[in-house]
Parts: sequence; structure tokens; C-alpha cells
Amino acid sequence: MTSPARAFPPTTPLRVVPPADGVDLPGAERAAAAFLAALGVQTDTAAGGAAAGTPRRMARAYAEMLSPRSFDLTTFANDEHYDELVLARGIPVHSVCEHHMLPFLGTAHVGYLPGQRILGLSKLARVVELFARRPQVQERLTKQVADWLQTHLEPRGVGVVIEAEHMCMTLRGVRAGGANTITSTLLGTLREDPRSRAEFLALTTSTPTTARGRN
Repeated sequence: MTSPARAFPPTTPLRVVPPADGVDLPGAERAAAAFLAALGVQTDTAAGGAAAGTPRRMARAYAEMLSPRSFDLTTFANDEHYDELVLARGIPVHSVCEHHMLPFLGTAHVGYLPGQRILGLSKLARVVELFARRPQVQERLTKQVADWLQTHLEPRGVGVVIEAEHMCMTLRGVRAGGANTITSTLLGTLREDPRSRAEFLALTTSTPTTARGRN
């Protein structure tokens, strides 16, 4: 049996630093201005008003949407031998569809069955952000979050469900406003044991209740 404690001693949290691909804001601003001009949108100084700053704001907005934050993944020894489901529901998801570079927005429900280590609940949201803030497809995002937690936390099982509305479906094409896409990935016991699987899926769709948790 492998031991997550070897990878994550309590006094040495893992620093998670997203890849730094290098953001060229001046270059992005120039490209945004050319892109908008090609679409017939006037943004030069002669146009006046707030539109003169649109390329700069557009470049900064996309840079923010595509830049996850670093964080410390601190885990704790499961001294209580807690073996029931830990679930964080309603984690905000903000990502960008890689096909049209339009946002998709929704919520993620992320849970795991602890092994030898437990995780601060806020870190589940950090992992979602780590993979969401990049050009994505929802199916891949769901699997990446689950696989990362399975690898780094080594729980007995992991479950991730994401519900999102895609602007590429709402604002263009079929224009199906309000349509949600739901994807899920289950690993370990949450996939293999029917009762654990049913419990997880039931909890991700039931009415939320107020609960206390670790940060």
C-alpha cells in the first residue's frame, strides 16, 4: 500500500505553481485591436468614449481568465480514520471553451473517500481553478480534476461532477439559453462500489445544507 504521508508531511505543504507560459499584454492588446477592427468595431481614439480602451481591457480580461493562481496543497494525517465521503458542492467554475474562446460558467461538486490523508476543503476549489483557467472542454476538465486528486491525495475514491452553461451554445449557433451540460468522473471505490457511487451522485443533486468544514 502506498502512503500519501511520504509525499505530504504535515509541515511541508506542496506548492502548486501553474505553468508560466508568458503573457504578453502589449502584444495581446495590439492583437485585440486588430481583431476588433477586422470585425468592423471601431476602437481608435477618434471613435471616442470608452471604446478607445477596449483592446486593453479585452487583453487583460482574457489574461485573467486564463491564469490560475498558485496555492499550497496542505494535507493532514487522517488520525480519526475517517472513512466516509467528504464533498464540497457548488464550487464556482469559470473557464473558456477552446473551440470558440467564449466562457462557460457553472459549478463543480468534488468529493473523495479519505485514505491516510485529508485535505482542507478550500483546496478542492483551488484544484478546480487550476484546470479551469485555461482553454478547455468540460469533459477534459472534469477528468483532469479527478485524476489530479487521485494522484496527489491517494484517496480510496474520487468523484467530480461539473454543471455548466456554455456561451458558445447560448450566444451563437443554436442559442439555447439556459441549457446546462453535466459531466462526471468517478474513480476508485466511488466508481466500483454501487452504494458509494449512488451516495455520491445523490448528494451532488440534493438540496444543499449548511455544514462546517476545514479551510
